[in-house]
Amino acid sequence: MDIWFFIMELVMLLGSAFLLGALAQRLGQSPILGYLLAGTIVGPLLFNTATVSQASELGVALLLFAIGLEFSFKQLMKMGRMAFGGGTLQVVLTMLVVTLVMFSMVGLPRALTLGAILALSSTTVVLRMLVDRMEMDSVKGRACLAILLLQDIAIVPLVMMVSFFTPTAAEMNIALHILKVILSVTGLAGVFYLLLYHLTPILLSEAKLFANRELTVLLSIAVGLGAAWTAHTLHISPALGAFVAGMLLGESPFATQIRADIGSMRIIMVTLFFASVGMQAKPMWFVTHLPWIVLVSLVVLMLKTVIIYGVTRLFNLDNRQALTTGITLSQVGEFSFVLAATAASGGVLATDTVDLLISVIIVLMLVTPYLISHADTLAERILALISHRKPLAADSYSSLESSTSRVLVIGLGPAGRQVVQMLLTHRLEPLLMDVNPKSREYAREQKLRLHLGDASHEEILMHAGLADVCMAVVTVPDPHAAARIVAMIRRLRPKITIAARCRYNRHMDSLHKAGADIVVDEEITMGDMLSRRIVEHLTDESGVLIACRLGGQTPK
Repeated sequence: MDIWFFIMELVMLLGSAFLLGALAQRLGQSPILGYLLAGTIVGPLLFNTATVSQASELGVALLLFAIGLEFSFKQLMKMGRMAFGGGTLQVVLTMLVVTLVMFSMVGLPRALTLGAILALSSTTVVLRMLVDRMEMDSVKGRACLAILLLQDIAIVPLVMMVSFFTPTAAEMNIALHILKVILSVTGLAGVFYLLLYHLTPILLSEAKLFANRELTVLLSIAVGLGAAWTAHTLHISPALGAFVAGMLLGESPFATQIRADIGSMRIIMVTLFFASVGMQAKPMWFVTHLPWIVLVSLVVLMLKTVIIYGVTRLFNLDNRQALTTGITLSQVGEFSFVLAATAASGGVLATDTVDLLISVIIVLMLVTPYLISHADTLAERILALISHRKPLAADSYSSLESSTSRVLVIGLGPAGRQVVQMLLTHRLEPLLMDVNPKSREYAREQKLRLHLGDASHEEILMHAGLADVCMAVVTVPDPHAAARIVAMIRRLRPKITIAARCRYNRHMDSLHKAGADIVVDEEITMGDMLSRRIVEHLTDESGVLIACRLGGQTPK
């Protein structure tokens, strides 16, 4: 193949991904959908079938390498019970339900493979949406992150499981095949561990060499592509090899520098992966099988929402937060493409099944931004429909204005606890409210009454004593949740004073419109405090600028 012709094809593919990604962004979608469409529309015009297959395999390996770089066992440990317990239970239950339903129709290996594919959600799309909406610090955001982190690491055993179902593996002793895969992965990990943790630190021991950003980028490329090629040579999944190498590199002494240096390369990896997936889509097949695609998509959305809702309820999330988490993670993600590609290349799943899965995943990714944006509203409507509850009248509490010294503090993070201490100092009585069960320990230490629950629900607010307080303070970091809580308090107590924390300046108006009387803007407050500290640091008691004196200048 002429290398310049290949470069031209690659440029056209990336250029199309840029244009369609930008269009998707303008339409309120994830750019990933643009990358998929670029592969679907432009890919078949540029590349032949063999090249598409190879590009897909390489794209999977590149994505897994990039995800491995970002993966952190330390971060997973911080997620605690929700990650290890909730994430594991969600994956296992989804696989179990799908297997029980499909076992009689397709057999155990295919049923387990389908369960594994449907168990995973989209880390790339969900986290990007949560970051854009500034919901990563919310209860839903933390729960989603914990489950997604566990799903990321689950891809390793799941890929191994699917590889055991291939006809080649079935023809040989299954125990020997498992032993071969384990030994291959262990050997690969051992080689890269020696390379990254012992040999490379010696080579880059000098500060000048380590500071050379070209070397760290070259190291990353060599490790990623080298791991994929080695795994392919050993007849194991290149994606598995690339993921293991990425994790080792991500935990190496050079991890911080490498993550900063390969940002552009990671973007190219992700783009090529989704474009390669788009190349496998068949538009005519999609149109002719649209009813089946829609039906399966709806079933998957409902199934995963119910399972994740049940799992997160077991881990102390309230009804509304559990349901919004389930809706947010109800899609099928990019790792499912990895499993589908592994199953297709190994002959585990039929071509029509793989085409259906790819179509369903693309459809679910298409609706994910809308599901996340309206997750709270959908959850509220579903819960109201199930419980048949009627909204309480707004004027039922309008006459209950209290003149007591009690203050309702909603949210017990660092900001909320600071408010509580100040209230206690001035002999005011705080009533505490939070959704995090861990806050009970703090309440016991302070000998204060705590109500666990979602403050955006009117019944919970009134049960917590809203009718008996003279003021409400909302300190939750999630700006959307804060606005909902403020609006609910204002509706139930029209004349009460409401103070709210505003984490980002652009949400000031929404909190005021919701009914907050006092809004503290963290960005402006931080700027004011920072400028004061700077001036204090640069001046002495007489007001002479120390900075000028240190610079050898005499201030006028």
